[in-house]
Amino acid sequence: MTRPASLAAAIALALAFPASWSVAAQQVPEEAPRTSSGAAATDAAALPALVAFPLGDSMGIHLDGRLDEEAWQDAIPITDFTQQEPVEGGVPSEKTEVRVTYDADNLYIGAMIYDDPDGILAFQRQRDAGLNTDDRFQWILDTFDDGRTGYFFEINAAGLMGDGLIGGGGGGGRGGPGGGGFNKAWDGIWEARTTRLPNGWSAEVRIPFRTLNFDPNLTEWGINFQRTIRRKNEEILWRGFRRNQGLRSPVFAGRLTGLTHLSQGLGLEAVPSTVASWRNVPCPEASGCAAQYDETTFPKNVSLDLNYSVTSSLRASLSINTDFAEVESDQRQVNLTRFPLRFPEQRGFFLEGSVVFDFAPGGGASPFYSRNIGLDAGSGQQLPILYGTRLTGQVNDYELGFYQIQTGNHTYFDVADTANATVPGETFTVARVKRRLFEQSSIGAIYTRRSRAVTSTGTSGANTVGLDLDLSTRHFIGDNNLDFRAFVAWNSDLAPDSSSTFANSFGRLSARGAELRFPNDPWSGSVSYREFGDDYDPALGFVTRNGYRRTEEGVGWSPRPAGISWIRNFNFRARFMNQWTMDTGRVEQQDVDLNLLGINFESGDGIDFSVQRSREYLDYDFNISDGVPIYTGDYAWWEYHAQAHTGGQRKLGFFGNLTWGGFWNGDRTQLNGRVNLRAIPAFNLSANFEHNDVSLPTGAFTANVYGLEGQWNPSPWVGLTNQLQFDDVSQVVGLFTRLRWIVKPGNDVYLVYTNNWQNYGSGLLSDPWLKTLSRGVSIKLNYTYRF
Repeated sequence: MTRPASLAAAIALALAFPASWSVAAQQVPEEAPRTSSGAAATDAAALPALVAFPLGDSMGIHLDGRLDEEAWQDAIPITDFTQQEPVEGGVPSEKTEVRVTYDADNLYIGAMIYDDPDGILAFQRQRDAGLNTDDRFQWILDTFDDGRTGYFFEINAAGLMGDGLIGGGGGGGRGGPGGGGFNKAWDGIWEARTTRLPNGWSAEVRIPFRTLNFDPNLTEWGINFQRTIRRKNEEILWRGFRRNQGLRSPVFAGRLTGLTHLSQGLGLEAVPSTVASWRNVPCPEASGCAAQYDETTFPKNVSLDLNYSVTSSLRASLSINTDFAEVESDQRQVNLTRFPLRFPEQRGFFLEGSVVFDFAPGGGASPFYSRNIGLDAGSGQQLPILYGTRLTGQVNDYELGFYQIQTGNHTYFDVADTANATVPGETFTVARVKRRLFEQSSIGAIYTRRSRAVTSTGTSGANTVGLDLDLSTRHFIGDNNLDFRAFVAWNSDLAPDSSSTFANSFGRLSARGAELRFPNDPWSGSVSYREFGDDYDPALGFVTRNGYRRTEEGVGWSPRPAGISWIRNFNFRARFMNQWTMDTGRVEQQDVDLNLLGINFESGDGIDFSVQRSREYLDYDFNISDGVPIYTGDYAWWEYHAQAHTGGQRKLGFFGNLTWGGFWNGDRTQLNGRVNLRAIPAFNLSANFEHNDVSLPTGAFTANVYGLEGQWNPSPWVGLTNQLQFDDVSQVVGLFTRLRWIVKPGNDVYLVYTNNWQNYGSGLLSDPWLKTLSRGVSIKLNYTYRF
């Protein structure tokens, strides 16, 4: 079939032959079921396992990426990989071999990735960089064999290492069940080496058992592998290759057998760190500064993290004088709503084992948001964490998580008041438990407490409790996935009304909801209902709004045109949302969102066209921009969206989104995009922008954000990152530069430079555009001792 000359012709061709919209019929091997008794064990007789080869006393693995040791020849490889894309159940275009060996202290994975050496793509080298541009090799370890939790790892031919944690509910794998947490910000201690070969590339990986939590009574784990051949946009997996399964759903993993006598040593890990800094914050107005204001300071800190494996499956941690000098700056965002923005957690202490704290994913209740600890939302100041304790892991059928953290008083110079201000220290407690049910389901509870000063003589704790239920199956009407979730959360009332009844108080102070999901391919859908009381506001959580009832329904269809070789699939979607106020029952918001046409091409490029109708009743005035109010009233408008992106394998990549149409009682045009340039390996340059042009009867304004990021990684162990951001709302230019040297996994040196300038826009030599707000340099060193 010849390629149509235009997109319009392609659409017309697809519409002319609806009978060709089908999933290509393939003869696919059957996946053996797991049992539902305790651990999610697979029938080994029905589904061959990967046998881990034990290293003898005279054997060893020299980590150089070459599989030339005797042990690799003795280990039995797996080769039975299956295509997920472009043909579900198809035969891979290239061969892959994987072997596993182990000794008492380490797990070793050896992979032979056969390929045309001239076609291998390996641009990225920075730790945890996204590999949507490269060929990649990924795997997961389900060390509790529970089909819910696990560790995620990935590498490319350049030796990049990435990792993450998979939470309960299947990890939200590609269409898979559960949709639990997946946290790629976690950094484990492990090593990988790769080497290029005339017939492809090979890799050797060493993962210390001390890096993992696991059940010492098990002799087999869940394990799975996935390979991406980027130039062909081909995905192949060892197990779970169907499109409604995927790598990040451990319930579909294969078996790793033969594991015995695994050791974590004493289970003690000490990570001392030291940081020394120079800070300069010029006084904005010499006459307005407090007498005690110190423009230049030299902060320094020594911190210590202690980790102890209470058992092989349960780890306790203590952090003293916790420091986060190396954490990157948040990405700037334009907020054209009256609700707060949620930024992701990037601090290492709160990422270790963090997925256990996920509560009713997608429900919006969020009783725990870790950025409430050590960061003051009002002033934006980073607060000192005097100590933090953490307990995470599993005990039998229970998954546990616990924090106890104390922050100290922090005094800073308040520019607005031209005086010193103090943020008082607080105590934080978080406890989480989840109990496994059946093969994929769980029930959980969470408790949080935050101390708050309410009088000059005492404190009162703000408490939150919650219960969540996740019932998931992969056997609905055959082999379809089906999820049911429900939750309820309640927070204490710091300003109780004595006239309220218990029922009214519970309704005001709680959130509850339920959702039914059908996450499959080519059909997907969901229906949900939730209520948020007027005073539901967990002190350690994050809630954008409360005081409402909401229903939401959605359906999606992704047909695959078997007769059009250059189109992978179409995407059609419809979503409907209705929301009422809790007190009066008035309709306060209605959304109809229709994805009219989405096309994913075999090249990796894609386009989407959608339309959205919004209706909102505003019950109070608010300023959407300085001097531009939106008044109480009923509003309705239509918006139109066009989106396009290029395939990740392109050296010059682009993502763009255009929105135009109504906005409240006026109009808005919004354009945002990202351009990536990867001319040669080790260098990456990207530019981000967002432009908003808003016209309302009460005024017009523009709001723009610009970002420029450059990365240079001469090796996977050394990386230089530069970020430059500017938005014309705050008129602040921010620069973040970080040099990271991984001496060896767990031992790092960071050099960080930051500078923030205020843009005054005059540009005269006597009155320059940019005036320094703050600047500083930090050097941080940490070293990991394992016993």
